[in-house]
Amino acid sequence: MGSMTVSSKFQIVIPKEDRRDLEIKVGDKLVTLKKGNILYVIKVGALKDARGSLKGLDIKDLREKHERFD
Repeated sequence: MGSMTVSSKFQIVIPKEDRRDLEIKVGDKLVTLKKGNILYVIKVGALKDARGSLKGLDIKDLREKHERFD
């Protein structure tokens, strides 16, 4: 986990080791999710990459609606 500084234009640079670990390339899409004072930055992958990721999911393990992101 690296640290970032916000520029005068409110831009941030993702630390090199994080870009490498997440295989972030120029042109990749990222989304942000905010919960309280935490900002999550998530790489958007192709739909085909998600295929099978929910296999065997037990719905009982899902969090209650109030615990999910807005």
